[in-house]
Amino acid sequence: RPLDVVGRTVLFADDSSVARRQILSTLEAMEVGHIEAHNGRQAWDELQRIASHAAACGKPVTEYLQVILTDVEMPEMDGYMLTRKVKSDQRFSGVPVIMHSSLSGSSNQQLGKSVGVDEYVSKFEPQRLADTLTRLLA
Repeated sequence: RPLDVVGRTVLFADDSSVARRQILSTLEAMEVGHIEAHNGRQAWDELQRIASHAAACGKPVTEYLQVILTDVEMPEMDGYMLTRKVKSDQRFSGVPVIMHSSLSGSSNQQLGKSVGVDEYVSKFEPQRLADTLTRLLA
């Protein structure tokens, strides 16, 4: 995929096709560009590609990607590990991470905060997701 998208772009990772469809319809309704991943490993690979492209163009990653949205439970790499990798990599400085999960208990939210998650939104709350994205993309 070309990375010449100007404007607002969200990378989202979720292994559930139902959740991906819901996220997609929210992003499309908001007219927000998106990159879709089916698990944390695929999301990390896409993030590496974006960071390499940004570096080659002499621009910060934030020129190409504004928000990362991740599920918690995914095969290959879960949302906690993905967030930990993003937050420990200077190239992604300034890119907020939203954890989007059906595991909305306080212990999951605490674990999310401990790895650096910026926001926590329960799955299947499209209005809350849209409100959170609107605030972070502003």
